[in-house]
Amino acid sequence: MKCVLCRRFGPPDTLTIDDVPEPGCGPGSVRIRVHAAGVNFPDTLIIEGKYQLRPEPPFTPGAEVAGVVDAIGTGVAGLAPGDRVMALTGWGGFAEMVEVEARRAMKIPDTMDFPTAAGFAMTYGTSMHALRQRARLAPGETLLVLGAGGGVGLTAVELGRTMGATVIAAAGSAEKLEAARAAGATHRINTREESLRDRLKAITAGRGVDVVYDPVGGDLFDESLRSLAWNGRLLVIGFASGRIPQAPVNLPLLKGAAIVGVYWGAFRQHEPEEDRRNFDDLFAWHAEGRLRPRIDRLLPLDRAAEALNALRARTVTGKIVLTVDG
Repeated sequence: MKCVLCRRFGPPDTLTIDDVPEPGCGPGSVRIRVHAAGVNFPDTLIIEGKYQLRPEPPFTPGAEVAGVVDAIGTGVAGLAPGDRVMALTGWGGFAEMVEVEARRAMKIPDTMDFPTAAGFAMTYGTSMHALRQRARLAPGETLLVLGAGGGVGLTAVELGRTMGATVIAAAGSAEKLEAARAAGATHRINTREESLRDRLKAITAGRGVDVVYDPVGGDLFDESLRSLAWNGRLLVIGFASGRIPQAPVNLPLLKGAAIVGVYWGAFRQHEPEEDRRNFDDLFAWHAEGRLRPRIDRLLPLDRAAEALNALRARTVTGKIVLTVDG
């Protein structure tokens, strides 16, 4: 089968396209014939050995796929060959076939095609967990979404709107802010042209924001922490800026605020039933048309390096998805 290989840690241009044997299908696992694979920011880190998951080369990157079950291992219940599924793989997804634990796979709703499904689970799953379980976002609260034009950012805008919050989108280009507006943002801030703190003061009449969704880190984290309202919550999603910030802890003390970590992968492992309930709602909202996943572009598998470089350059609005022939 054809796959993308990381033979040594390095940037996307060091990846190769190779033919390797098809994977097996051990106990408790399913083998999926991949139709599409989502591309995510952690994929850019794992190939450089900078992510919390660190497989030893050679390995195939790609953390989420959509396709058809090709085979099932012993002990698998609820899935059968021919089922349309999406799955979280950790790595291994940029390939024509992948073996994954059955508990990591979910059936795709009839209303969802393969490219949409391939880019759905990680971004919407992360944002739903962040806003529902970690922030306890309530109707009428104010939600600031940083990096609002990216994959997770746009999902946070949509979900914040759906959950009844007033959403403020912050991003670095007019195109990304327009996408955030279409996703439901009431207010928009161009972080390359405007002062985030000044605009937040004006929008909230000096009160500050209730919840900050931050996949960016760096200077925007620092400004957002100072812009929290009393009892505010700052959600730490990731560090796309490249700098992991250091927080002066007197600020949360003075504001009665909380800095809250969000690690959706661990949540799925520790609270699978709660995660399943999240996805029941996500699939229902998608079927109702309340969630409209944005795919920036579709690229073939052999252009995986191009997709990852686009993510690194932060030129993607929504998700990039790789399509797989096979």
